[in-house]
Amino acid sequence: MAASSLAPSVQLREFEGRDLTTVSELVGEALHEHYEPSLYLTLSRQWPEGFVVAVDGSDRPIGFILGVEQVEREGRILMFAVDRAWRKRGVGTSLMRSYIERARARALRRCTLEVRVSNATAIRFYTRFGFSVIDLLRGYYSDGENGYQMARELL
Repeated sequence: MAASSLAPSVQLREFEGRDLTTVSELVGEALHEHYEPSLYLTLSRQWPEGFVVAVDGSDRPIGFILGVEQVEREGRILMFAVDRAWRKRGVGTSLMRSYIERARARALRRCTLEVRVSNATAIRFYTRFGFSVIDLLRGYYSDGENGYQMARELL
């Protein structure tokens, strides 16, 4: 399921247990957060199609998007990261498009996410996909930084 804007060696697939270490490293580097490995496994079982991984030619994860359905008919993107070396090469765009397609296939009506208020690059990216800020989340992140909740309709 490679997108045409991606290098031919980049593919999208669902998360697998062997991706755990690399995905955890991506979260630490890109999101500045650290979670127990069991969290990824638990979330991947809730909605396997909502945990999309971009892999390079040797099947090594270079980015991922992890979404869940916590509220009926509403998707929530919990984590989204792309390896620094692969940014601005279509990986994030392909992951977001794939997630939105999968959410629509699941008949989800709306999608939300949270983003650090200081992450202007991510906010611009999400805005290009139709997300808009709906709330300020004071002290939302583990380091005390505020976040924005963003949302978009999927229908």
